[in-house]
Amino acid sequence: MKLELDSKNIAILGCGNMGRALLKGLIQGGADPRRISVTNKRPARSQALAAEFGVQVADSNRAAVEGADIVILAVKPQLMSKVLLELGDPMNEGPSPLFISVAAGITIDALEERLGSSPRVIRAMPNTPAIIDESATALAAGVHTTEEDVELATAIFDKVGLTVVVDETHLDAVTGLSGSGPAYVMLIIEAFADAGVKVGLSREVAMQLAVQTIRGSAKLQQETGAHPGVLKDQVTSPGGTAIAGLHTLEEGGLRTTIMNAVEAATQRAIELGKRR
Repeated sequence: MKLELDSKNIAILGCGNMGRALLKGLIQGGADPRRISVTNKRPARSQALAAEFGVQVADSNRAAVEGADIVILAVKPQLMSKVLLELGDPMNEGPSPLFISVAAGITIDALEERLGSSPRVIRAMPNTPAIIDESATALAAGVHTTEEDVELATAIFDKVGLTVVVDETHLDAVTGLSGSGPAYVMLIIEAFADAGVKVGLSREVAMQLAVQTIRGSAKLQQETGAHPGVLKDQVTSPGGTAIAGLHTLEEGGLRTTIMNAVEAATQRAIELGKRR
């Protein structure tokens, strides 16, 4: 879908690291920075974004959304209620903008309840690699959104990585897998580098090799489409080094540990969602 954003008025509320990544993606997709308003609890951050991208700085969240066609709610989950309260009655007046929320744990029902009559809401779960345009994002649509809304949101998030559309019931699982996943991968990278140091490599060399090995392996699977097990077998020769290492990983329960981590994060996401 071609992004037709040059005539859209866009507000990004709580424009921190994720908001900045999406701001960059919007501009890359054709949005006019002069039609984009941003807010941040730190005025200096908003001014820095204005200087970098040429966007407008709104005096308040309420001012930012007035006349907006798209509103990106990039505030932290614990601040969402306060922000929605600040928006107030104007959400019940005139055409509803498309609201895109990236706040973890805030359900579509909760957003729709606070945003006036028949609001168009899309809930998104990106992850931190959005900062370098390598995000894994899942979107879920509210009952009042149109197919065009979903296509538009997908196109926006495609500018910062890969986007999939799921039912909202699966977003907690997405949070446990890809939302929290960068933390797991960073721990694995750190462990790889520590292992390299343990067997005699310098820290610098061990880190470089660890990062490139994970990056290259992921790209190999992505570009070939081959099952990871097939690619694993290509490295594993009879009686060789890789099978010796794999035996140790299986003995230590690596698969089970990773599966348990994703499940635990998913359950925690469910618990946090119930509190809001």
